[in-house]
Amino acid sequence: MQQYIDKFTRYLEIEKNSSTHTVTNYKVDLRGFMDFLGGDDISNIDYLLLRRYLAHLKSVQYDKRSVARKLACLRSFFKFLCRDGYLKTNPAAGLSTPKLDKKLPFFLDVNQTSRVLDMPVDNSDAASLRDKAVLELLYSTGIRVGELVGLSINDVDFIGGVTKVKGKGKKERMIPVGDTALRAIKKYLDRRCSNELMRNKPALFLNKNGGRLSSGAVRQIVDKCIHTASLRGRISPHTLRHSFATHLLDRGADLRSVQELLGHANLSTTQIYTHITTDRLKAVYDKAHPRA
Repeated sequence: MQQYIDKFTRYLEIEKNSSTHTVTNYKVDLRGFMDFLGGDDISNIDYLLLRRYLAHLKSVQYDKRSVARKLACLRSFFKFLCRDGYLKTNPAAGLSTPKLDKKLPFFLDVNQTSRVLDMPVDNSDAASLRDKAVLELLYSTGIRVGELVGLSINDVDFIGGVTKVKGKGKKERMIPVGDTALRAIKKYLDRRCSNELMRNKPALFLNKNGGRLSSGAVRQIVDKCIHTASLRGRISPHTLRHSFATHLLDRGADLRSVQELLGHANLSTTQIYTHITTDRLKAVYDKAHPRA
C-alpha cells in the first residue's frame, strides 16, 4: 500500500501541482486508511470495505467536513490507481459525499479590523515592523497565509502597487496592494537592511534567524495582536481574508472581481460571502423600515 501512496504523492506534486498543504493532508488521510486496512492487499478493496471505513470514521466522531475530505482523497487516489493500471475498477466510484452544513465564514467588522491593524509599532524593532507589514498585507490583499509566506521581495511591485502571488495549484495571479500596506512593507525592509544577517535575503518576510517566515509564525503574530486588541471569537489569519472579501462586497465590489482577488477557481466558493452581506442587509432593513 505504501508504494502506491508514494506514487500518488509524486503524481500530486509533479503532475497536479497540488499545494504542500493538500499533499500533506492526503498523506495523513491515506496513512489512516492504510492503518484501517491492517495490511490487506489493495486488490481486495471494494465498495463495501470503503463503506465500513466511512462507518468507522463516523464511529470515532469525525465531523462531516473531515469525512468529506478523506472521501475526496480516496476518490482521487483510486482514480489515479485505475488510470495507471494498478486497479481495474474504482471501488470509490459509487460513494456519496455526506451533506455538509453551510458554515458562514467569521469576519471582523471595519472597526474591529482597525483595532488590530492600528496596534502600536516600535519603529526601531524589525520584528515589530514586520508584524505590522504582515497584518496590513493580509488584509490589503486577502491572500492566504501560505501565499504570504511564499512571497519574495521581487514579487512586490512598489511602483505599480501590485504583488504577484502563487496560489493553489501553483497558479499565479496579480493582486493590488493598498498604499498603507506598501508603506508598512517599505518601513520593514528599510529597517531590515541594517541587519547583516537579513540584508540580502530574497524572502519578503523573515524570522529572527534570517529564514523565511513560517505559516505557524504568522498565526502567532495574529494571535498576539488579537489578544492585545482584546477581541474574541474564532479569529485566525484566515479571518482577515474573510474580512477583506466581506468589506469589498459591502462597498459595492462585484463578485467576479472578488473571486479573482481571492484566487477561487469557482464562483460558487466566493458566493458564500454574499450570504453574509445579504444577512446584514436584512438586519438593517428589519431595524430601519417602518413596516418590516
